[in-house]
Amino acid sequence: MIMKSMYSKFAFITIMIMIVSGVISFLLSNVYYQSNLKQQNDEKITKFAYEMADFASKHPTVSLNDYFEHNGAIGYQILLVNQNRHRQYFGSPFRVENLPESISQKVLDGKVYHGIRNFPHKTFVTGFFANELKNSVGVPFTHQNQRYALFIRPDIKLLFNEMHILFGWLLILSILLSILMVSISTKYLVQPIRKLDKATKEISEGNYSIKLDISRRDELGHLAINFTRMSEKLARVDQLRKELVSNISHDIQSPLTNIKGYLNLLENDDKSESHKKEYIRVVHSEVDRLSKMTKQLLLLSSIESKRDLLEVSRVNIGAQLKVVIHQYQYSMMEKGIMASYTIPDVWLNGDSALLYSVWENLLTNAIKYNHENGTIDIDLSEMESQVVVTFKDSGIGMDENEIKRIFDRFYRADTSRKRSVEGTGLGLSIVESIIDLHHGRIEIDSQKGKGTTLKVILPKW
Repeated sequence: MIMKSMYSKFAFITIMIMIVSGVISFLLSNVYYQSNLKQQNDEKITKFAYEMADFASKHPTVSLNDYFEHNGAIGYQILLVNQNRHRQYFGSPFRVENLPESISQKVLDGKVYHGIRNFPHKTFVTGFFANELKNSVGVPFTHQNQRYALFIRPDIKLLFNEMHILFGWLLILSILLSILMVSISTKYLVQPIRKLDKATKEISEGNYSIKLDISRRDELGHLAINFTRMSEKLARVDQLRKELVSNISHDIQSPLTNIKGYLNLLENDDKSESHKKEYIRVVHSEVDRLSKMTKQLLLLSSIESKRDLLEVSRVNIGAQLKVVIHQYQYSMMEKGIMASYTIPDVWLNGDSALLYSVWENLLTNAIKYNHENGTIDIDLSEMESQVVVTFKDSGIGMDENEIKRIFDRFYRADTSRKRSVEGTGLGLSIVESIIDLHHGRIEIDSQKGKGTTLKVILPKW
């Protein structure tokens, strides 16, 4: 119903624009006629009237009736008034014979009557085509010692009758064709919008697999392309949302189940003190796991909701990396991991706390997914306009499908070892959000079973 209304409105507005434009053009043409053409027309007819009067004056033997009958037949309406006020009409009759006697007398007395020039300021059509005696030109002349007043005007009907019909048909056909073309063009313009409206309803109902068959190169075509991209992104977001809910439910339910199970065991009095201490240790471990997951979710939410609230300062990236390496040195020693690094002092503008979280997440990932007695290489280099931090490990690596999803929340690359590898699956999502916040980018190069190289590139600002 909305689209039908829009179709009607578009067609109505277009037709109204045509009508208004036509009216304005007509009014402007009328102004031009009143200010210029009417004066020129009066002068031209006055000149011809003088020629007729001069001919009659110079040829006293000519029959005035025959002469003016001839001129009336070739396209003029003529009134001849003699000095006795007797009127004779030649040619087509005037529709309105409204010429006062006073005007006839003035012309008989030798004055020229400019009725066309002084005709009331009506519309162009009325003024030019008004078949009235007042809308004529009057000149005096003498024939056989008698004074006459000659009033003439063009016989518009005789001269332009066929043109009237032609212009009438042109006007009617122009209007009909304009309405037809407006209806067709409006349908052509509105049809894609109808499709977009239908697609929007589909999306609102949760159907994101939409294909729009709109192949145009104008703004509507670009809109359709962007709409399709949006629906594809929404489909991915919806899939991620479902996975996120599923993963959150699983990752929260698992430690809660463990906590509940061990608390039930603690209620049994027949357990030894050593067993109870072990159960309490496991409960604490699961509580810490839940706490860490909650903190990371809050951090991720905070990053995405406060993109304009960065606490920017001058940050020594080299010093941060050294602190992180020292912090997790014990974890690397437990797995026998050999760490090598080249870390000069490099400064850039950024949020110190968020950037520290990036290096911490990248190093803990390199440790978690590394083999026993593996290696981690960390390199920091400085260029003219950017800083590059590289983490290279000899761990389990990833295939192409895993690389595509590595920044999804709660996703873990090593699904077969999900139970044995601690973590929330949020670390790299946090890393990506922070790097994006600093207008940087992340590059990943990984091979299954051969390790991963992760490169962070940050502008110096």
